[in-house]
Amino acid sequence: MEIFIVYWVIVVMLFVIGIIQVIIKAAKNQPVKPGLKLVIASVIMLVIGAGACAVILSNLNIGH
Repeated sequence: MEIFIVYWVIVVMLFVIGIIQVIIKAAKNQPVKPGLKLVIASVIMLVIGAGACAVILSNLNIGH
């Protein structure tokens, strides 16, 4: 269970760091591509993680 928590913490950290990089670099007129890569990676991880959680939860027989 702890690995799921670590996974979601990493996803949130990547997203926040990516957004901060995009904002700072856009304000300084620098390329924002590294920040966008982090945001895109975090969104992909979010979709994969949410799908994995849905599969795990759908296989649980709660109350049966």
